[in-house]
Amino acid sequence: MTDHQVSDGTRVLLLGGTTEASRLAQLLAQQGIDAVFSYAGRTDAPIAQPLPTRTGGFGGVAGLQNWLLTERISHVVDATHPFAAQMSTHAVQACAATGVPLLALERPAWHAQAGDRWQHVPDLAAAVRALPAKPARVFLAIGRQQLSTFLVCTQHWYLLRLVDPIQQLPAQQGHVVIDRGPFTVAGDRALMQTHRISCVVSKNSGGVGAQAKLTAARELGLPVIMIERPLVPPRQTAGAVNEVLQWIATTPHH
Repeated sequence: MTDHQVSDGTRVLLLGGTTEASRLAQLLAQQGIDAVFSYAGRTDAPIAQPLPTRTGGFGGVAGLQNWLLTERISHVVDATHPFAAQMSTHAVQACAATGVPLLALERPAWHAQAGDRWQHVPDLAAAVRALPAKPARVFLAIGRQQLSTFLVCTQHWYLLRLVDPIQQLPAQQGHVVIDRGPFTVAGDRALMQTHRISCVVSKNSGGVGAQAKLTAARELGLPVIMIERPLVPPRQTAGAVNEVLQWIATTPHH
């Protein structure tokens, strides 16, 4: 007996890559719900999941449409990172074309609190422009995909924290810490103090796993350049894993 009774023919595509996606995968597996977990393939060693897993893109909107139909997917749950706008947009378009119900598991965005020194910028290019003119020691908390955008500003020194090692950061221009969250405020404060950080660049990812750096920056009085989330077409959203299970159980499918 499952907590959420699902109808025959239910087969879920879970677009993952977040802590919440992993939590949802565990619950789907525990309840015996037929599901496939999809990773974008951005990290070399993604967290193992208790569901059948696929890695890599689908081949655009048309490729995803075809995959949904071929695999007889009944429901799509988009639990990708808030900055995976292309995948989320493709999911909206492919589900609209195939009639497969779509729900996005969306983390609430972070909001500045008393004592925060945030400068809001719309995108990565604006974040680069917002960097100080004088040489700064920057905690660049944006992942590895867009690192080259910042490295052109050679007067700055960059601290990166990544899941996988990289080659493209010259030793004289920065340092890479290999680690995986969730992180603690005490740990992030010590990290920033050790490397004499003077500025933090962050994506507004939301959630609790990576929030510690913002609290640490507030405690240290450091400015934060906050990159706002990219726009995604309108879609139905949920804020909690249990809401997703309820939606799967109550949303009819073909």
